[in-house]
Amino acid sequence: METIIMNSKDITQEKVDYILNRNYSQNKKTEETVASILNDVRDNGDSAVLRYTEQFDGVQLKDLKVCASEIQKAYESVDDDFIKTLIEASKNIEDYHKHQISETWIKSFSPGIRLGQLITPIDRVGLYVPGGKAGYPSTVLMDAVPAKVAGVKSIVLITPPGKDGKVNPYILAAAKIAGVDEIYKVGGAQGIAALAYGTESIKPVNKIVGPGNIFVATAKKQVFGKVDIDMIAGPSEICIIADEKSNPDFIAADLLSQAEHDEMASSMLITWSKSLAEATEKSVYKQMEDLSRKDIMKKSIESNGKIFIVDDLESAIALSNLIAPEHLEVMVDDPERTLDKITNAGAVFLGSYTPEPIGDYFAGPNHTLPTSGTAKFSSPLGVYDFVKRSSILYYSKDSLEQVKEKVADFAEREGFTSHANAIRRRFYD
Repeated sequence: METIIMNSKDITQEKVDYILNRNYSQNKKTEETVASILNDVRDNGDSAVLRYTEQFDGVQLKDLKVCASEIQKAYESVDDDFIKTLIEASKNIEDYHKHQISETWIKSFSPGIRLGQLITPIDRVGLYVPGGKAGYPSTVLMDAVPAKVAGVKSIVLITPPGKDGKVNPYILAAAKIAGVDEIYKVGGAQGIAALAYGTESIKPVNKIVGPGNIFVATAKKQVFGKVDIDMIAGPSEICIIADEKSNPDFIAADLLSQAEHDEMASSMLITWSKSLAEATEKSVYKQMEDLSRKDIMKKSIESNGKIFIVDDLESAIALSNLIAPEHLEVMVDDPERTLDKITNAGAVFLGSYTPEPIGDYFAGPNHTLPTSGTAKFSSPLGVYDFVKRSSILYYSKDSLEQVKEKVADFAEREGFTSHANAIRRRFYD
């Protein structure tokens, strides 16, 4: 890991951007490949999807849709203990996200004028869940449960099949628990295209959410505008602010929990204790030896692992706010006292016994979080991502008459005489 000593004058956005080097530029060849796939699926529907599924996933399929019996069989194949865990995690996620529900409101602002906001759920949403060899039931729950809470009428899940043509049973079990309405065996850019444009088998959706590889992310970017998307996710990140009393083994374990995602993942520690920094780095390499994804973690830690040594807690928070990490752990005495100073973070984990994985799987807050510094302007996936807000306006005749000349004059100053006419016309004799 790289150790960087920063005094208060070094803590600038320019310096942070240079150190982190988050310029994950899109590869032109990837963009061209994805554009070609999107156009092919838009023009040729299921036949193109099936062709790409054979090409990229190595499996020939006759039907894209996962039938009810296949879902039930997968559910029954999962051991009872894990089913109970999925159900409990789903309940935690539901309970948390219910607090995000917004309600329609309308009220009188003055006599004859009523204004408000109409909240309506998106009609049809597509969830992308990575599949193949690995399965991510946590992603199913984190994407589907908030959509259900929001009142989405139709939730569609797509995921790549394995070589045997089947979907990971954990994904299907989680989908059944979360109440997903339709499931299809398709992944990659072709899956995003199917959701956006529709095929003979898959009706188009209004919004696409969920993580994926570079081809999925690029496809989501290119179909944005035809449909809405949640975000363009970059490599996973964790930043830990820790004082001299913190346990270096805990910190090391949490840094490695993100490093195992992929070689591009970023694991960062901010502290003012040199002894803690040294002990943490030593523990990182020691623990790594006994973990299964050692090769990935080693590349991640050596390429993107950072230990920042700063002057004090105030400097640590200032640096963290400039980093705007996906996950921020605060391991200091009375960590809640830092909340009024933390402005940029996807999720904040308080204390030494709130490791990042508790948020990934079980606690309730969403694990789909802004990465690459986008926490400066965006938020975790939530109920608010699955609803639309419409303005409500009502003016009585008397109320409009009182302001008609102001509004008409405003319109004319912008060159819109028909706008002015629409106001004045109502008061002609």
